[in-house]
Amino acid sequence: MTRHSSETNKPSRRILLKSLTGAGFAAALGAPIPFVGRMAEGLIPVALAQGTGGLSVQKPGLTVLNDRPVNMEAPPHLLDDAVTPAARMFVRNNGLPPASTNVDTWRLVVDGEVKTPLDLSIAELKSQFETATLQLQIECAGNGRRFMKPAARGNQWSFGAISCAAWTGVRLRDVLERAGLKESALYTAHYGADTHLSGDPEKQPISRGVPVAKAIEPHTLIAFAVNSDDMPSLNGHPLRLVAPGWPGSCSQKWLTRIELRDRVHDGAKMTGQSYRVPAFPVRPGASVADEDMQIIESLPVKSLITAPQTGVRVNAGDAFEVRGHAWAGDLDVVALDVSIDFGASWSAADLSAPANKYAWQRWRAEIRLPEAGYYEIWARARDIQGRMQPATTPGWNPRGYLNNMQHRIAVFAL
Repeated sequence: MTRHSSETNKPSRRILLKSLTGAGFAAALGAPIPFVGRMAEGLIPVALAQGTGGLSVQKPGLTVLNDRPVNMEAPPHLLDDAVTPAARMFVRNNGLPPASTNVDTWRLVVDGEVKTPLDLSIAELKSQFETATLQLQIECAGNGRRFMKPAARGNQWSFGAISCAAWTGVRLRDVLERAGLKESALYTAHYGADTHLSGDPEKQPISRGVPVAKAIEPHTLIAFAVNSDDMPSLNGHPLRLVAPGWPGSCSQKWLTRIELRDRVHDGAKMTGQSYRVPAFPVRPGASVADEDMQIIESLPVKSLITAPQTGVRVNAGDAFEVRGHAWAGDLDVVALDVSIDFGASWSAADLSAPANKYAWQRWRAEIRLPEAGYYEIWARARDIQGRMQPATTPGWNPRGYLNNMQHRIAVFAL
């Protein structure tokens, strides 16, 4: 006998929201919407579209997306610091962290297309090479995947798979100079001590690489500390790469080996559709052949509103500060604008220069809301090449990468 229940036939929350009009939204929000006439058709107020998630014990306040492997992100308001605290750095794991991370016995091998292979301890890295401390952005290429339509495979990141901490380490360039690159060296291959989810020691959970030009860029580090302390085990302690501005998967955690290759690396999650996007625009939901995909390198221009927290209540007419960060992969951000009327008009925010190349840039704006009701504050950044964040998700791709849509928060004026 077939059983039916009211829950089975209950429409989804998103379907119910999409069926509402401006008046219905106002009723659901419990407040008028002063700029309702400027809302684009199909737009759901961000105050009604917020998702929920579990909280991490190891990183309080972070939202857990997956526990095998561990993946979690920070809500935007927890990323307000100019330098991201270690406890608020997102976690993107592909396998299982190593059981032992003994600093004293850890080794890094550099081999392949080099003249002098190296086998170095962390103590030797610290004593034989110049150390550097730089504020560097690390972002998952899938940050924003949750908003892709149709849905794309993978962890459903919203906006929090980004951090900009102060990393301390040695320049990969200096280590490669010591090893001596052969003319045949074209690409790096990275290996870590994490294990495949299957437990098979012959399988790598992830092994990616970068072109030599990125490897010898002076901001690419072999890092052994973050914010003047040991990095959290979930973020790669005791040794990791930091290849800023490129997909976080290039910044191998629990680093044990860097191989120089005479071809593009073909390790785990370097081939097929992993960390690749179509070489040309495709219709949403399309099937794309592997040969039509290209490797993601520099990430696109983005911004984040970190204060106030979405859902805040303010007094109509009173000034309050809105602030956040902006970044653009290999590039600098040159402008940050904010809107309070669903993108119908924009005003410039104050934008600070980065602390160093590859650090995100702080922005601030003073806002007044003209009358009581529901508002949204939107932010959009523009990079030095004139590219600007879109209001909605950009070109769809099968794995949901590179979503740099504008961030928006809900504000209630009383």
